[in-house]
Amino acid sequence: MRRTTSHFLWLIAPAALMVGIFFLYPLCFSLYSAVTLDSGELTLAHLNKAFELYSKDIIFTILIVLICVAILAVLSITIAGIITLSPFRTLSKTLGFLYRLPLFIPFIVTAQMMRTFLAKNGLMNNTFIASGLLTPMETVSFLGWSGIIITFVWKQLAFSTLLIAGAMAALDDSQIRAARNLGASRWRILLQIILPQIAPTIGVAMVLSTVTIMSVLSVPLMIGTGTPTMMTADMAFRINSYGDYHVANALGLVSYSICAVLAWFYLRQNLKEKGAQS
Repeated sequence: MRRTTSHFLWLIAPAALMVGIFFLYPLCFSLYSAVTLDSGELTLAHLNKAFELYSKDIIFTILIVLICVAILAVLSITIAGIITLSPFRTLSKTLGFLYRLPLFIPFIVTAQMMRTFLAKNGLMNNTFIASGLLTPMETVSFLGWSGIIITFVWKQLAFSTLLIAGAMAALDDSQIRAARNLGASRWRILLQIILPQIAPTIGVAMVLSTVTIMSVLSVPLMIGTGTPTMMTADMAFRINSYGDYHVANALGLVSYSICAVLAWFYLRQNLKEKGAQS
């Protein structure tokens, strides 16, 4: 038994060491730096400065995240529902191929692509002009908050749809067949039978998407047009311009708190539902 335990510990030691060095240590250091002075004394001055200078950006980040998550939920559920319930297999296969396209594209490539696509003289507007749908004077730039939302939704759509479609595919088909035999429409099957059973998976997809959106730097830097901007851009600015790791880590602490609150709310609701079912 001891030999088995020893072998198990040796197997997980490399992975645990990597997690400790590249994730746990930076996390602990950033939390410590956010609430201490250079001398090591505890202080809230860095947090106060972060809120004083970047309160609008914090609110802007929260709004961007909420809008992106809401749009992601609607689009992911709709696409997954069509793939699962549509009788047109060609349509399902086409959607199954299209929604996976952004999955393997890095965020920095996505941001650069959207920057050239959504600009006033970008590919989208030039296509509309060439087709006669718009004149050069009627074109509108989507760079800014709208472009940030479009970019995040397009990039995260593949990830969230993949999780939700997988959960739908894992359900027992007998319930869906029974509902169809009783005359239920596809939308009623989706809303009243499928969604209540996969709600935990939807929650996981939205929480993970939130964490991803909160941590990306390239999109607000390349798609944004100034202020307000997202907190990741503010962190990079404090470090690159002032070498101010304390305030940057204070903004990171705010980001951790937002993600922690969302994760706590999701876990709390999930435990409530499990408790009610038991």
